[in-house]
Amino acid sequence: MRYTVTGDSNNVQVVDIPSPKPEPGDIVVRMAACGICGSDLEKIYGQYSQPSTRLGHETAGVVVSVGDGVDEFAVGDRVFTHHHVPCYGCYLCRRGSHTRCQYYSKSNLLPCGLADEYLVPAWNVGRGGVLKIPDTMSFEQAAMIEPLACCIRAWSGYSTASNDTVAIFGVGSAGMLHAMLALRKGFSKIYCIDVNKFRLDFVKSLLGTEILLAQESTASEILNHTDQRGVDLAIVSTGNMAALQSAICSVRYGGTVMLFGVPSKDATIKLNMDYVYSRELKIYCSYAASDDDTREALRLISDGLGVEHLITHRYDIVDSPEAFERARSGLGSVKVIINGSDFKK
Repeated sequence: MRYTVTGDSNNVQVVDIPSPKPEPGDIVVRMAACGICGSDLEKIYGQYSQPSTRLGHETAGVVVSVGDGVDEFAVGDRVFTHHHVPCYGCYLCRRGSHTRCQYYSKSNLLPCGLADEYLVPAWNVGRGGVLKIPDTMSFEQAAMIEPLACCIRAWSGYSTASNDTVAIFGVGSAGMLHAMLALRKGFSKIYCIDVNKFRLDFVKSLLGTEILLAQESTASEILNHTDQRGVDLAIVSTGNMAALQSAICSVRYGGTVMLFGVPSKDATIKLNMDYVYSRELKIYCSYAASDDDTREALRLISDGLGVEHLITHRYDIVDSPEAFERARSGLGSVKVIINGSDFKK
């Protein structure tokens, strides 16, 4: 079977290996759709600050074999599979920090989600990491469960009030998912900021948000749009530290900054703490998603949240190098999906 790996000189290769065989408690899934995430791009072309180098975790498919002792899933089941699952019993898990559990990043799809077939370990299968998807949900919609779940987890740190306003810095697919959630929560104004004109036009056409081209004066523009008050919430859906600086200067007194995009390894900013303190700003971070979040994401997509509208390009797994180049360039694209050979749209 084929799977996608990072090669030498920051490139992508498709290689052949034997298909995985399930041990007791495992299942094997034939990949139908897998999204390319910004973290995948960072692992190849950037300086990713998190430990994994595996590609492909926004994935869904069909169960093709099960190990001994697996009763909840059977061959032919249509499933979403979560690549990381916490233990739910440790000190951090009991306090809601599931994605910082010591076991979370150790549980992985093998060899990765970007493979003709991949193994879901018993740890994941037994702890809620596999969800059956309804027949009415496409595999491409199911591949959007994981990125939507990450956004849902991030929003759990913010209490929405009536007529709140938000500025979203970075409107790749994750930023647009944040915009969808803000619309669903009834935000009165949603400002989307990016350097990519195509994506700004795309999100305005799709969701009707306000758009601003990212520049040094972005914070001033947002203040001008809000009677110099600033927005209630700024979401930094990019690892760009200049965006974080703009976000901090764009929120109102007592406002909130959500750091969602993963910074590059050892990224730093010069921060005026007097400004932060005197304005009573709140800054919090959110990393990845728990299985509570994936279940909520599945529910929202089932209820009609139009995540499939973000998909602009589709590739076969054999064309993964081209797919990653498309996603990397961001030219005319939002969400790039790789389809399994048996499941072309």
